[in-house]
Amino acid sequence: MDYKSARSFVINQGTALDENTDAFLVRLKQGKAPVPGQVTSILLALKMVFEDLRDSPTIDRELIYSLYQLSYESRQRFEAGRQAGANWPPLLDDDLQRIAKAVKSIFAGMWQEDT
Repeated sequence: MDYKSARSFVINQGTALDENTDAFLVRLKQGKAPVPGQVTSILLALKMVFEDLRDSPTIDRELIYSLYQLSYESRQRFEAGRQAGANWPPLLDDDLQRIAKAVKSIFAGMWQEDT
């Protein structure tokens, strides 16, 4: 995956409209688990975005918005689903933490290791 496709994928997953029923945030909003392999693809795309932007002093607004959506809104939708009784996969909570850590890494310009 190159930077252009990683960026496009992150934006698609983080800012998708309800018509794109397989987009990550749309599925969470509907109380559905991610498509198998979807979180892995998001994490790989975030790593690619990080690698390309590591030394960049700026990030474009569209990408920033989708990164925010992936890290913040995914957690909000997960918690709302949990309260509504959604049957989330056991590792989704950990996956959301990994996504947030990858987004933080992009903003910081330094990869955040798991602790």
